[in-house]
Amino acid sequence: MAASGMDPELFQQFIDQLERYVRERLIPAEGEVVENDAIPEPVVSEMREMGLFGLTVPEEFGGAGLNTAQYAQVVRTMAYAAPAFRSIFSINVGMFNSAIKNGGTEAQQAEWWPRIAAGEIACFGLTEPGSGSDSAAMQTTARRDPSGSGWILNGTKRYITNAPQAQVGLIMARTEKENLPKNAHVSAFIVPMDTPGVSVGSADKKMGQAGAQIADIILEDVHVPDDALLGGETGKGFVFAMKSLDNGRISVGAAATGYARRALDSALRYATERKAFGEPIANFQLIQQMLAESETEIYAAEAMMADVTARADAGENVLRKAAAFKVFASEMCGRVVDRVVQIYGGAGYLAEYDAERFFRDARIYRIYEGTTQILQLQIAKHMLRDFAANT
Repeated sequence: MAASGMDPELFQQFIDQLERYVRERLIPAEGEVVENDAIPEPVVSEMREMGLFGLTVPEEFGGAGLNTAQYAQVVRTMAYAAPAFRSIFSINVGMFNSAIKNGGTEAQQAEWWPRIAAGEIACFGLTEPGSGSDSAAMQTTARRDPSGSGWILNGTKRYITNAPQAQVGLIMARTEKENLPKNAHVSAFIVPMDTPGVSVGSADKKMGQAGAQIADIILEDVHVPDDALLGGETGKGFVFAMKSLDNGRISVGAAATGYARRALDSALRYATERKAFGEPIANFQLIQQMLAESETEIYAAEAMMADVTARADAGENVLRKAAAFKVFASEMCGRVVDRVVQIYGGAGYLAEYDAERFFRDARIYRIYEGTTQILQLQIAKHMLRDFAANT
């Protein structure tokens, strides 16, 4: 069934308003974000009031009801500013919302959709110290409470975006000792972060993306009730996680595309203002080549984004195409920011210029929500599977 989303005219008005907000409010606040490694609380409050935390939540539960194409456009628009501004709401409207939509019971949807739409911040607990893409190595366990009611969770999750700010986490845990086919040993649990036994480590120091905080989540004999089990059924957690990762990968691809545009705009401005040999360096053909290559690649990513989101909204399985978009857009962004540093020349290596920050910020796009290499394997696996099925 096709996802209709917000009325196109109203949505365009929202995007126009958002573009002004990004340029007039968020970009001027970037210095404070970098200095404090945190988004100013007034900005977070403004984002709540604008409804950014509930973009994809159905309207009847307090959200905006955006479809995938509209959501990706919002992400790309927000990603023109520092990555932290997208990161703070991205788990809500991406992976957490998607998991609740695809796997949640009616009671779970009724409880959690209004809460995340109102601005309760979510996090997504899949990665562990010893396992990321490899669910067979997952150590976090969920066992039935001997008292007969609920579950007891133990384990550690690593590199969890928004963990220091989150009010709720979607935690993947092993409910079977043995590894089962189709990852049926993994289940998903909705865990309020103030549950006794849940603690969060200090925010990790990172290469870039200041203000987008990540940290460990430690679970020590955390008791959750039966209705914390997503969907009310064990063995479905990894399936829900993978479905929601399609959404997360589209979000990262859109973010990489938006940030590449910001970096290229910065390079254009610098190239027209910076002079060498008596004229702007924008007049030099090899500078023009780098600008043109960047424009071409950003356009290709924008076209991929339009295609994969339209397919998702039409109800098509986009696992392979979402992975391909994420791989291309994240790698493209890496190439663009590298060229931008080159266009800036020596100034591009200095922290006082934006080019240096763009370069550091962009590097993570090729790693999280599935590394380029893991996604390439996934794309190839599905290509080979489809080929075998059709021959």
